[in-house]
Amino acid sequence: MHYSFRFLLAALAVWRLTHLFAKEDGPWDMMVRLRRSLGAGFLGRLLGCFYCLSVWIAAPFTFFLEGTVMERVVIWLALSGAVSLLERVTGEALEIEIEDK
Repeated sequence: MHYSFRFLLAALAVWRLTHLFAKEDGPWDMMVRLRRSLGAGFLGRLLGCFYCLSVWIAAPFTFFLEGTVMERVVIWLALSGAVSLLERVTGEALEIEIEDK
């Protein structure tokens, strides 16, 4: 399988999992219950931040791609970056309100 195709597959998988854990209810509200049970601790806050969570979810996907240790570190960050960009493009539009003075 071509390397760039593998990277694309990994990026899409990381986005899917990150989105599921951070923003979706999940089947039978499983994700909602998980986030509630983790509360305000480190893991609870991690699940509340899409961008933070993407860093950790991307880590195991570096083994799906080949490379030296240094290349895998770069791949790890690149996967998280690609997922962050994808989330920005597909996420809700940002609305900026300007107050009249």
